[in-house]
Order: sequence, then structure tokens, then C-alpha cells
Amino acid sequence: MSKSGHSHASVSGPALKALKSAAVRPPRPSMAGQFNGEHLATVRTAGGLVWRIKNGTLQVQMVHRPRYDDWSWPKGKLEHGETHQAAAAREVTEETHNAVILQSPLPGTRYQLATGQWKTVTYWMARRASRQDNDLGPLMARDVVKPASAEEIDTVRWIDAQAASAKLTRRADRKPLEALMDAHNAGILDTRVVVIARHGTALARGQWHDGEGTRPLTPIGHAHAAAIVPVLAAYGVARVVSSRWERCAATVEPYVRAANVRPWFSDNLTELSHERSPERVAATVTQLLESSTPSVLCTHRPVLPTVFATMKEFSTEVVADVLPKKNPYLRPGELVVAHVATVDGRPLVVSVERVAPELY
Repeated sequence: MSKSGHSHASVSGPALKALKSAAVRPPRPSMAGQFNGEHLATVRTAGGLVWRIKNGTLQVQMVHRPRYDDWSWPKGKLEHGETHQAAAAREVTEETHNAVILQSPLPGTRYQLATGQWKTVTYWMARRASRQDNDLGPLMARDVVKPASAEEIDTVRWIDAQAASAKLTRRADRKPLEALMDAHNAGILDTRVVVIARHGTALARGQWHDGEGTRPLTPIGHAHAAAIVPVLAAYGVARVVSSRWERCAATVEPYVRAANVRPWFSDNLTELSHERSPERVAATVTQLLESSTPSVLCTHRPVLPTVFATMKEFSTEVVADVLPKKNPYLRPGELVVAHVATVDGRPLVVSVERVAPELY
């Protein structure tokens, strides 16, 4: 039996419901609204459901906004050029006064404001960051966050998940809570990431004659490298693994510098070595999936089929169906974020996201 079949067979009942809802982040809703015939941009916000287990009970963190006199999840608007992931990590940190690490995505919400604009909220599960070594680097790679004022958030409270539903002011906010509780019941609440990155845009092969290993990034490629930094930091990436070739090494370099982590550059992840021994690539991916440390692996387009084929062997059937299958698999600078739980002592990819940070 394949690893995929074994893992899927070991999860049943409420787990299947949780896995199906968590497999892929819902597509982003329409980015525009209409009001009195006037085109209005959608208000994009992001946040998280911070959870903990206390005395065997699942608890979530809720915030009270005195301006609206409501209880809700910590969230807020995206700043110009900000990714949903960076906004979620920042806003939750601002409103709860504690840094967090994003985990699996949750169902988002969409509703219309009094102005006629549509508002979308993208949510993730989140855990509070700790002082352990794995969290320090990603926190260093983030911008300094100023806590929200008492006029914005006057109360932050841990509440038992079962009681939180009744306390929420907006009925729509129950949807991500239900998905969080399903994941808890299924034993897949606590996840870490393995991020697969394709290097940023490089100089065309025909324009470089000094060997494939030294072909550099273009200015757009360096912009790709800078754009992934806040995404990796939001997910708590603490291990960087990359092809030794220049275009991959340069793609992870801004994050390595920002997070002050020591990268591992491997000849096994280059195009040439992959042609000779794809098994070594598969072994590296397996090691990252089995590790408890959130990680990123940066490699080349011709290597990606082996990367995703290996990941598929550790995925649920739902997730395996949505992993990239066709060339080019990922665009330059694009990421696949795999959320990995441990089920019956084995790594299991329970959800994935494709992330292509915008360039500014």
C-alpha cells in the first residue's frame, strides 16, 4: 500500500470532514464590489484563531472592540504591498500583544459593508510564538509591531472553544471556529510547514555562458526573493534548504539574512544532480516532512516533479489531488506551503496553499 493510502486509511470519522475542509485555502473572493453603479475595491483583511490546550481543553483567543462592542477574532486590513500571511501575523500580534506563528488555513468570510464595499477576511490557525530557538529567527525577520491601543482593543480573553461560538457577535465568525474544532477532534490541529519554493526569475539560459551553476537572478528575481521573506516569517520557517546553484541561493539569501539562520546548500537539489539521482531529492523532501522544524526548500523547475511526487506519498487523497501536476508546476518566485501534522507517528500533509506574493 502506498504511504498516501496508508495515511488516509488511518484517518477516519471527524478527521475526514476536517481534512476535506482544510485541504486547500478557498479561492480569494471577488476583488471588487458595486454600489450605486460605482466601482469600489474590496476591503481585504486577514487574521487568525489563536489556540492552546489548557487542562486538556481547547481554548481560543477572542478580542473585544469597544468601538463596535463586539467579540471577534483578531484581524485587520492589509497594508499596501502586504501579503495576507504577513497581515494576519501582524494584526494578531497587534491585537493580542503576543507574536504568533501561522498554521493551517481556515475558511474565510465575506460580507458587504454599509458603504456597499465587500469585505473579505482570510483566517489561519495560529499558535503563540515561544522563546524556543525555532521561533526566534522568524520573529527577527518581521517588522516591529506596535500593540493596538485600548481604544481599538480593550479586552483579550482565552475562552473554551465550545463556549466561544455563543460569545461571537457575528454568526459568520463561527465557520472558522468549527473548522478549528474539527481539526482538533481529528488530531491534526498542531501543524508545521514545509514550503517548496521555485527560485526567482533568472537570466535566460541563452544570455549566460559561464555555466548553469552561476546563472544569476534578474532584478525581478531579486524582487521575488525579497517578497517571500514576510511569508516565510509568518509561517515560522526556521530551516532553509536550497540548491547550491546561484539562482536558488540568491532567492533564499534575503530570508537567511533577515532571520539569521544558517542555510544548508545541497548539490543534490541542483538540476544536474537530480538527473543523476532523483532518489536523493526524494530523501531530502522526506526528511523535511518528518522533521518538527518548519522549513523551506528552494529548487529548480525540472526538480519539482520529484518534489511533489514525494510529497504526494505523505498526503491525504484530498491534498494529493491539488498538488501541482503540470509543467511548470510553479512560476518563478511562487511557493507551495504544505501544512504537516503527525498522525500515528507519521507525517501527513493535511492542507496546502499556493502563494505568489505581489511585487512592488
